[in-house]
Amino acid sequence: MPQPAPAVLDFLQRRRSCPAKMLGLPVPGREDLMPLLQAAARSPDHGKLEPWRFIVLERRALQRLAALAGECGHALGLAPEQVEKGVRQYGDAHLAVAVVASPRASEKIPQIEQHLSAGAVCLALLNAALAAGWGGNWLSGFASHDRKFCEIGLGLAEGEFIAGMIHIGTAPAQPVPERPRPDLEKIVQWVAE
Repeated sequence: MPQPAPAVLDFLQRRRSCPAKMLGLPVPGREDLMPLLQAAARSPDHGKLEPWRFIVLERRALQRLAALAGECGHALGLAPEQVEKGVRQYGDAHLAVAVVASPRASEKIPQIEQHLSAGAVCLALLNAALAAGWGGNWLSGFASHDRKFCEIGLGLAEGEFIAGMIHIGTAPAQPVPERPRPDLEKIVQWVAE
């Protein structure tokens, strides 16, 4: 017989990311952040490969990455407004956790399953932050897909990539704006036979 956890289900049905530009101080310290990382690390991981890792980025590191994002954006020939958006993602932030997909060689576990596990870690970290009372947002952006940025800025090895940048901070006092949600009638298919 199922053992329901209605408070958890209610949280999941109402959860809402906070736009990163609305996140403020304070941010979680190491003691506050470790339980969130521990919760994220409990994500599904077929084969127990741990095909992901965390890089906690504090303010000075984020400012350094903002400058690098600007350099990389200009080198890629991106539009000035796109470069500026990428710079601000890091420059305006006070704390972010880079969830790094770090696939392992395995004869049994395909790369795609390892990539999906890294995505599950991103959502678990975001939900853990929200459940702990922080505001949070999962971002990517051009810089997180740029090899130079990943290798120089974060020291990623060949084959590693950023699954997501989870920004965590204090949510504003005013309610976070809601966004349209999927229409289940359009995306659910029931198969009986």
